[in-house]
This record gives sequence, structure tokens and C-alpha cells, in this order.
Amino acid sequence: MDHRTQSHAFDAEMNMTFNSSVTPGNLNSTSIAQIMIPQELFLVLGLISLVENILVVVAIIKNRNLHSPMYYFICCLAVSDMLVSVSNVVETLFMLLTEQGLLLVTAKMLQHLDNVIDIMICSSVVSSLSFLCTIAADRYITIFYALRYHSIMTTQRAVAIIAVVWLTSITSSSLFIVYHTDNAVIACLVTFFGVTLVFTAVLYLHMFILAHVHSRRIMALHKKSRRQATSMKGAITLTILLGVFIICWGPFFLHLILILICPTNPYCKCYFSHFNLFLILIICNSLIDPLIYAYRSQELRKTLKEIVLCSWCFVM
Repeated sequence: MDHRTQSHAFDAEMNMTFNSSVTPGNLNSTSIAQIMIPQELFLVLGLISLVENILVVVAIIKNRNLHSPMYYFICCLAVSDMLVSVSNVVETLFMLLTEQGLLLVTAKMLQHLDNVIDIMICSSVVSSLSFLCTIAADRYITIFYALRYHSIMTTQRAVAIIAVVWLTSITSSSLFIVYHTDNAVIACLVTFFGVTLVFTAVLYLHMFILAHVHSRRIMALHKKSRRQATSMKGAITLTILLGVFIICWGPFFLHLILILICPTNPYCKCYFSHFNLFLILIICNSLIDPLIYAYRSQELRKTLKEIVLCSWCFVM
């Protein structure tokens, strides 16, 4: 019933790829097994990722210096990562308990749980891409419309954007799961992935090309130059986040593309057999993002240290 066997989202298409596979040495064979990864590894990575992202969310809420649109969007990005972590932890615990005979469930319960987990993961990828685009637009406005930024990106507008993104992500993900047997769903996800990456890349390219020229024009005003440097630092941070997202989610989306263009090709089937490794990469993305936030933001890093130390003292 889970992602690591054969009946997760896109069941009809995925079953075709998981149930038959080939070895690189014998591409005409149809008896290669899906690469298996210990459930305990999924559980440990999921728990670490969950704790990290919870700490990021709490830190942003606690520190008033981080109450700005960009950090609101980063907070939502952390929540998107939490969806992956929570779904992974719940599913893995569910599987372990079932395998040990400690939990008895019906086929209907399994289907409902599978659908909920599918929606959570689908919502995570859609919202993550959306918030990466939103943060890119926020950094663009900060750099090129510095004097008007606070009138353009108000708290009310930021909250409205966040609400729209989450509503759209949950609604579209629910529809995707309902119609998961249609190849059009996979095509929509792949197209959305490509469009958002192109949009963000073009925005960042424009920022980095013109930021140097723009900074020269305001070099005379030290305060504005300092703001420019801060904005560029934020843009670089989000560029790193985008790069990590592409590395970690890229193999999964390539998997979806190959399902559309060569579902029965022996080489594609060989690639499909590595699906569990793609899932590990997705979980690693949720684990790495908080480390990037902390490394790139001194204020956030300071707050995280305070929270961890206070929590440790409370436990002791």
C-alpha cells in the first residue's frame, strides 16, 4: 500500500513500472527486483527532518526580527517539508506495526491512509515549488523596487498569497489523487515542475545580471547599499534552496517523465527500479533545507540555538 512497494499515487502507471523490471546486464529480462531500503532508515530520516523543520517554524514564530514576508514564505516552505516528513513517519510506523502483527487493518483503511499520504506529498511538492517562486519574486521586488518594497509586499498581501498557495496546492493535489490513473495528471505535474523552474531561473538570472549595475547607482547611500547586499544574500540563499530542490526532486520527476514517454522500454524499467532511492532523496531535501536556513541566516541560527538550549535545559 505504500510508496516503497507498489500502490502509491499514480498506481496504474507506477504498477506498470514496479512490477516488471530489467537488469542492466540483461535488458531483455523482466525479473529484476525493486531496490529495497530498510524501513528504519526512512523512519530515522523522517524523524530528524520533522524535528528540524518544527524548530525552524518555532524559531520564525518566536523571533519578531524574522516577522517579514520572506521569512513567512520560508516558514511555509518548512511546513511543506514537514508534510513529507510526517507522511513518511506515519507510513513507515504503520508498515512496521503491520508487519509485526501489532496492527490489524482492513483494505479500505489502507486505501484511505494511502490517499491521505498521497495528498500530503503531492501538496508538499506543489506548495514547495509555489513558495520557491514566491520567494524568488519577493527577492526580485526587494532588489529592484527597494524603495517601494514595503508598500508592494505588505503583510496582508503576504498572508493572502500564502492562503492562495495552500488552498491551490491542497485542492489540486486532491484532484490529482482522484484522477491519478490518467496520464494527464502526471503530465500536469511535470509541466508545473518545468514551468516553475524556468520562471524562477529567469527571475534569478535577471537579478544577478542587473543587481551589480543597480547597486552602483545607489552606492552613494550607504543604508540602501546595505539593504541591497542583504537582499542579494537572500537571493543567494534561495538559489541554494532551489538547487537542492532540483537535485533531490529531479530524479523523481524524471521517473514521471519516463512513465509518460517510455513505460515499457527496458532501460526505463531499469531506472524505475531505483524508485526507493528517489524517495530517500526527497526526504533528504526536507532534512537539508533547515540546515541551509540556519547556515545562511545568523538571526535564525541564533534563535534556533536558544530554542535547542532551552529545550535541553528543560529536559535535564
